[in-house]
Amino acid sequence: QVQLVESGGGLVQAGGSLRLSCAASGTIFSFPLMGWYRQAPGKQRELVATITSGGSTSYAHSVKGRFTISRDNAKNTVYLQMNSLKFEDTSVYYCYCTAQNTATTRYRNYWGQGTQITVSS
Repeated sequence: QVQLVESGGGLVQAGGSLRLSCAASGTIFSFPLMGWYRQAPGKQRELVATITSGGSTSYAHSVKGRFTISRDNAKNTVYLQMNSLKFEDTSVYYCYCTAQNTATTRYRNYWGQGTQITVSS
């Protein structure tokens, strides 16, 4: 079983910065893909950014140039550095990973519990 533990959410003024962290645990798993999604009240969950174990990244258009995703493969941890935050970035942010069971080679997706980011205007 895989667990994702997030940290770093909170309240910040517009224009400010926050950094999210998410650590994945699971002794017989590898994590070829990790990332972040977000969901605002009344809206669908949307992709924010993803990163492969090889370091390839992708971003939602709305955050490109402001957010940076990175990961530490030795720690199975993914980070999201969020700069120039806007009111519309206010959401619950969810860590996400695609994990491969190294014993069965099967893939499965996992989600963190979510962390609230509130940007005050």
